Amino acid sequence: MGLGSVIWVCAIAFLLQSCLLLVSAKKTYIVHMKRHQMPDSYATHSEWYSDHYQSLTSADPDSLLYTYDSAYHGFAAVLSPEEVESLRQSDSVLGVYEDTVYQLHTTRTPEFLGLNNELGPWGGHSLQELNQASQDVIIGVLDTGVWPESKSFSDVNMPGVPARWRGKCEAADNFDPKIHCNKKLIGARFFSRGYSMASGSKEIHSPRDDDGHGTHTSSTAAGSQVENASLLGYASGNARGMATHARLATYRVCWKSGCLGSDILAAMDRAILDGVDVLSLSLGGGSAPYFRDTIAIGAFAAMEKGIVVSCSAGNSGPAKSSLANVAPWIMTVGAGTIDRDFPAFATLGNGQKYTGVSLYSGQGMGSKLVELVYNKGTNSSSNLCLTGSLDPAIVRGKVVLCDRGINARVEKGAVVRDAGGVGMILANTAASGEELVADSHLLPAVAVGRKVGDMIRQYVKTAVKPTAVLGFGGTVVNVKPSPVVAAFSSRGPNTVTSQILKPDVIGPGVNILAAWSEAVGPTGLDKDTRRTGFNIMSGTSMSCPHISGLAALIKAAHPEWSPSAIKSALMTTAYTVDNTNSPLRDAADYSISSPLAHGAGHVDPQKALSPGLVYDATAEDYIAFLCSLDYTIDMIQVIVKHPNVTCARKWQDPGQLNYPSFSVVFGKSRVVRYTRRLTNVGAAGSIYQVSIDAPKNVVVTVKPSKLIFKNVGDRQRYTVTFVSHKRVDPSANAFGSITWKNAEHQVKSPVAFSWSPL
Repeated sequence: MGLGSVIWVCAIAFLLQSCLLLVSAKKTYIVHMKRHQMPDSYATHSEWYSDHYQSLTSADPDSLLYTYDSAYHGFAAVLSPEEVESLRQSDSVLGVYEDTVYQLHTTRTPEFLGLNNELGPWGGHSLQELNQASQDVIIGVLDTGVWPESKSFSDVNMPGVPARWRGKCEAADNFDPKIHCNKKLIGARFFSRGYSMASGSKEIHSPRDDDGHGTHTSSTAAGSQVENASLLGYASGNARGMATHARLATYRVCWKSGCLGSDILAAMDRAILDGVDVLSLSLGGGSAPYFRDTIAIGAFAAMEKGIVVSCSAGNSGPAKSSLANVAPWIMTVGAGTIDRDFPAFATLGNGQKYTGVSLYSGQGMGSKLVELVYNKGTNSSSNLCLTGSLDPAIVRGKVVLCDRGINARVEKGAVVRDAGGVGMILANTAASGEELVADSHLLPAVAVGRKVGDMIRQYVKTAVKPTAVLGFGGTVVNVKPSPVVAAFSSRGPNTVTSQILKPDVIGPGVNILAAWSEAVGPTGLDKDTRRTGFNIMSGTSMSCPHISGLAALIKAAHPEWSPSAIKSALMTTAYTVDNTNSPLRDAADYSISSPLAHGAGHVDPQKALSPGLVYDATAEDYIAFLCSLDYTIDMIQVIVKHPNVTCARKWQDPGQLNYPSFSVVFGKSRVVRYTRRLTNVGAAGSIYQVSIDAPKNVVVTVKPSKLIFKNVGDRQRYTVTFVSHKRVDPSANAFGSITWKNAEHQVKSPVAFSWSPL
């Protein structure tokens, strides 16, 4: 089973962990070396790492999987417990860490984001000029590979590959670089040594995408324009990525059962050396200290090289504290809806007609009502429509009501079809609330929210002979309200560093049309024999490459900007109202959303190109941040990799980092004070006045209240003091904002407040 569905991946990590124990007593480890201790007799660090590894172990040289030199200083190898201990005793080794399993977080969006407006305003540029400039920007995508034949990777009218590019396309049995790479798809590599050693997999190792996820994310970030694209007739129109003229380099790191940290680190190491400008990773694991987080470690090295790293926040919402990829040098992206929908209808025998969603494209049911069944038979899991749970004698020729949860949504439909059912109503439970995600089901099927689901469940239980018929409404646009924060989008607070507000922003992540691998059907199920060049998917996997592509456009317009400046531009110009001018809503229950769900808000590309001011941060700022976490120097060196790093500069509070948002945690003290630094990227002579929005139980003051920037590039500091009232419930959260305004710009920072027990 592929990993294309964002739902399937949740349980696979646990399965893979179990498999690893069965394969061998040995495990894969990542070894951090003291790079500066290399003897002069060695020409390269790779040679030294290899010799050091073999001198301290009795392992086969083939057990040395990778040596790292850009994203990390060290190597990955398969080791026994005794060999691990031997390496840990070496004076040249900083640490030995067990490999980690990571999982994928898995046409209308350009219009929704305003990318169809060729004339602007685009920060003094036309969109055509930006697209031309983005031909020199290279986006690296770490995922399941690429389907190179897709029209989304056409290089028609593109100039030659930038001379600075040092990457390549790797040959495999099903991948010929001379045929499959071009001036758009300029790099295609694969990394599987860690995965192969851990899982014993016999998969074909190649850059080719036999899952679909990587093709979808790559084309979302930088796909060329394709006319008349659709998923079996749904979402028909012109499909295009965010930065249509940017170059793409794909790095396959994910396979059937997951993505290994050793492979991810090797790909990040290679991408930095290859010369990418943006790294896009729609994958992640749970929360871990930064020195144990492979992606955070690789992203720090990328940031130091001026590379923007954009990562998905995860699909574990609406649970609190469910975020992944929370390092402050990473752009952490949540998901929202767009203004396009795929309505479908369930009409019951009592005359009630309920609206849901579906991407079913086969022959419909007609207009005749048929019997509706729910949770019938002797199997206790028949309500969930798990494999083998439905009795064909009961469901044959009928519509089946299935509760959402546990197994994949599309798999439930396959179970109903295989048992002889003619249709399915997929009803949300409390866990998914009112969120509706459309799927390309194998039989007529309609997904409905929890409230409607409860009404249908009640009807089935009380009607003498419940009946239903399903209908499908195709594609509709200009849906209101939108955007809405996706219920599955992972939420804060940030459990690694509570003083850093995450996610950073949200972008389009629900029902997104993009290119697809023709090695797999749109559901990803083995029994799905349909093939399509485009597919519609949902997840923070889909929102992440939107922001990666937008970062490429900003990089094209402002090549001198640092990754933190680009992040700041996207955050401080984001909006927090929908297309009815009401506050953003949360799809879980349609309550008003908060920065713990949407961060700074939904990205606004046009405004981000000309933000006026930015909160910039250097590698030294991030080192001071790490020092404020009371990490040891050895821990910090795992991330920073500088041989002489010190904590001479250290803050008492990690919230002092020059970040574009605030997360204020009141503990023993009722007063929190932070200083921020703004850089003028707007006009000379700009003057800004502060505007404060604070909750009733917090007093907020900002000094000075006016900032004057005589020149472009000038920097000005301000100090904000937060004072909490007494006796605030520790379980409460409150929110506000600090905005610097003038006639041309509004530079807005969200503020989240929390109270820890005394």
